[in-house]
Amino acid sequence: MVLVSEATYNSCHEFLKEQLPKHFHNVRLGIICGSGLGGLVDTIDPTTKVEFHYSDIPGFVTSTVSGHSGKLVFGYLGELKTPTVFMVGRIHLYEGYTPQECTFPVRIMKLLGVESLVVTNACGALNPDFKVGDLMVINDHLSIAAMTGQNPLIGPNLESFGPRFPPVSDAYTYALRKLAFRAALETNISKDDIHEGVYTYSSGPMYESRSEARFLRQIGADVVGMSTVPEVIVARHADMKVLGLSLITNPVVTARGKDAKKEVLNEMGIETVVDDAVDTELMKANHEEVLEASARRADDLQRLMTRFADLWAKEYSH
Repeated sequence: MVLVSEATYNSCHEFLKEQLPKHFHNVRLGIICGSGLGGLVDTIDPTTKVEFHYSDIPGFVTSTVSGHSGKLVFGYLGELKTPTVFMVGRIHLYEGYTPQECTFPVRIMKLLGVESLVVTNACGALNPDFKVGDLMVINDHLSIAAMTGQNPLIGPNLESFGPRFPPVSDAYTYALRKLAFRAALETNISKDDIHEGVYTYSSGPMYESRSEARFLRQIGADVVGMSTVPEVIVARHADMKVLGLSLITNPVVTARGKDAKKEVLNEMGIETVVDDAVDTELMKANHEEVLEASARRADDLQRLMTRFADLWAKEYSH
């Protein structure tokens, strides 16, 4: 296991401070852009933009997934010009990195002064009431990977960031969830298109089997994805406020599917059996549809996040 030392975090922080204009030495709002959601960075004032490729930042690993360009971008967001840092593309466990490497940028955000972190993602819907293109504000999570040992806090605790045993029962800040709903409604997103629910983290990279999907739904999950929770765990360990926002890009297949035995009995004339199950082969998820759904909702997400930043700045100005 690759563990990250406190010295590595500090040297990365010092590198960025040396490269950044002084007005970005204390950035209070951070946003992580999920699959296909990198266009959120277009909401910032282009005249204030400063960006770094992950490959140029000490301690950062590179993002290898389509839809994740791999840049750390700084700029002023919204009418109130809130200094903001964006992760344009995240790092995933399934790319071969450790949980500590995947969450390294979150602690760098903390060192840069980030107080509130917005974590966005593309995900599949388990809840049958959710449709493609809907948004979901996360109010809790199920972390299958963390519960089975893939936890970013495993290893020596870095006391300078947080305690050995942090609670996550309050992981998603209630006040920020309210601001997100207000921002959505004020930017003309229909109340029927934005929900609140439980996000499940699965390490991926495969999409879930039908039985796994039914299990997740039965234990309380509304959506499932391959990111977000490790970043949230590290953010809460460092006492950052967190908002999680999911874009529904595909329905998750939970149907039991066609019965092969019944089909053969019919074909051989042994027995006439009615099989009205759906053909699950026609419902398979793929990454292309994730990116397409993200692109269709891009403008709405940009307006929502710009308005959220202004509401946040008014609420947390000091």
